[in-house]
Amino acid sequence: MSSVPLPKKKDTANGNGNGNVENVRRPPVWSISSAATGVSTPLGIKCGRHQSGRRGVCCKELKKDERHLIDPDVMRDIVIGLSDGLTVPFALTAGLASLGSSRVVVLGGVAELIAGAISMGIGAFLATQAERDSYNFLYQQTAYRVAQSCAGELEREVDDILGPIGVPSDMSRQIANTLQREEESVTVAEGTSHSIENGEPPQEQLKFQSTVGLTPFLLHFGQGVEPIPKSRMYSSAATIGLGYLVGGAIPLLPYFFIPTVSRALFASCVLTFIVLIAFGILKAHITGAGTGWRGYLWGAVSTVMVGGMAAGAAFGIVRALQGVE
Repeated sequence: MSSVPLPKKKDTANGNGNGNVENVRRPPVWSISSAATGVSTPLGIKCGRHQSGRRGVCCKELKKDERHLIDPDVMRDIVIGLSDGLTVPFALTAGLASLGSSRVVVLGGVAELIAGAISMGIGAFLATQAERDSYNFLYQQTAYRVAQSCAGELEREVDDILGPIGVPSDMSRQIANTLQREEESVTVAEGTSHSIENGEPPQEQLKFQSTVGLTPFLLHFGQGVEPIPKSRMYSSAATIGLGYLVGGAIPLLPYFFIPTVSRALFASCVLTFIVLIAFGILKAHITGAGTGWRGYLWGAVSTVMVGGMAAGAAFGIVRALQGVE
């Protein structure tokens, strides 16, 4: 059996039906001017930088210079854990050092370090769980109100949110109606419309329902609350607990190797002072506060001041109690 060659590919874009393929140079990004007649260019790929006569830097290239920061929630947990770990155990060891026994400082410091890390982790877990429960309650309450309210009231709520930032009332009305239709379609797909019609708040929802429709819009832009994933409870607890454990072990290290309490206290102060400065500079850089040398300087000074005041207060109180005895 002899093979049959495949027909040549036709250039349907240029309308050539003779089978000849023209080598047309196409831009890597679909330009506005290259869209076919009657075809709307998708908004995500609209670009006019390949038009002839264009000069300068494309706005899409400006994103390369943007600074990407760590998730604010994760950064907050890291700062809380390390800050408490560097200040609280350091203040405790400084206070116990006034008793004159390195063994007492080590035993008390290790006990506080372990108990503090567990307590901070459990506290973070419970706090995140409370935020999650609060959001779920607000979501059910708002979804019930959206299902029962008239269109005019919902349009006024959306206009109250978008109006102050310059969105016209007509556009706010269209946004409200569109979001309400999307939420109704998602609710019907989940099968929770029956409970709403009976006057009961919806109890179950799709995995993506909390981010679609008018209810998430009112919660996010109206009340400033966002959904909290379940994994956030465990990640927050682990981040704060480990941060406290790592930060608290730093001021305690000299007492393991230096038997003399006064020398160990001096080494602990120097080591903690250096780490607090480094942590303050790193925190300013990660959070974006260090836009210049003043921001880095203030980050280092503020962190050292907090740790120094805590340690000085603990050391002074223990000394004062010894004098009373």
